[in-house]
Amino acid sequence: MRALQSPAADIVIAGHICLDVIPAIHGHKHGSGLGELLVPGKLVEIGPAVLSTGGAVSNTGLALHRLGFPVKLMGKIGDDPFGGLIMGILKGHGEALARDMIVARGESSSYSIVISPPSVDRVFLHCTGANDTFASEDVTAESLQSAKLFHFGYPPLMRRMFADGGTELERLLYKVKAQGLTVSLDLARPDPDSPAGQVDWPAILARVLPYVDVFLPSFEEIVYMLRPEVYRELSEQHGTTDMIAYADGPLLSSLSEQLLNMGAAMIGLKLGEYGFYLRTASSRERLAAMGACTPDEERLTDWQDRELLAPCFQVEVVGTTGAGDCTIAGFLGGLWKRSTIEEVLLGAVGVGACNVERADAVSGIRSWAEVQARMAAGWNRSEAALLLPGWTYESKPGIWELRR
Repeated sequence: MRALQSPAADIVIAGHICLDVIPAIHGHKHGSGLGELLVPGKLVEIGPAVLSTGGAVSNTGLALHRLGFPVKLMGKIGDDPFGGLIMGILKGHGEALARDMIVARGESSSYSIVISPPSVDRVFLHCTGANDTFASEDVTAESLQSAKLFHFGYPPLMRRMFADGGTELERLLYKVKAQGLTVSLDLARPDPDSPAGQVDWPAILARVLPYVDVFLPSFEEIVYMLRPEVYRELSEQHGTTDMIAYADGPLLSSLSEQLLNMGAAMIGLKLGEYGFYLRTASSRERLAAMGACTPDEERLTDWQDRELLAPCFQVEVVGTTGAGDCTIAGFLGGLWKRSTIEEVLLGAVGVGACNVERADAVSGIRSWAEVQARMAAGWNRSEAALLLPGWTYESKPGIWELRR
């Protein structure tokens, strides 16, 4: 196994990475299902395949790079042809971006085949590959030198991270936190029938969140993991697993309070078209222990015991691939700059809005200065969040504060 050392970078993005293989499917009869396409023995003519990288390392890491932040990518791949393709795509964004990728000899790289006929829901055939063997020893003390912020993404899609009650994930985050970095964690919603879907996620979160400063799951992910009975109830009641529209104020407050009590300093919940929710610890001591990206001392009180919602900016949505990961990139960028809490939240939804203006995960991301200039020029805000029930607001510049 080898990892080539890159020049110093202040932000480390580690975790899940894969190669997405997306064949163009033309001529599929409109309205017909996949069953008519995938018939045993049938030859189906398809077009060229689009190759792109996916996962938290690629989406959040490349977004931060495009914003202009000093970033280091630490995903694990095999020494196979798919691994070579992943490395080539990363180098296309910047030669140094591939230098800290972990190459495991004899292992296969993660990939997805995305079957997406026109007017039919996509089907993903996914191989987790080397992500399953990612371990705490893959992140060395040397690789963290000069780093201030460490973000780890998608442990539910990385078998060793959730096996044995999350022992390896706890070991990794403890090691990073002990070096004084600010630690951020994102999730992914596992298949309920997969091994990750069967583990005790509340127990794992209680184990690892004391070493997490900023916890950034989506609303649906955390409801699934923390309140499975609520997840089932909402799914059955509304006939869908797309339940962000039912993220009312009391439920968000209850979830975030439970997570803060597990040890995190900040809870950020991605709400899709409804915006981004943030709840911070009431303990000044916990906020002050956030590591290298702790807010400035004179601003720390402004971060203490806050419950805020940042509505999205108005855009023409072309695609939502990587929207949550790019929102996280905007949040982490503002946190790295030690901006005000309002500026951090606006940066998160601003970068997320740029993402959805393109079909892919990162090409819509502009520089940090361009995003800031666009917001300063009077970028209109979405009113979708007004539809969320159970909120009482005090209006701030571009931010709503929940009053309990």
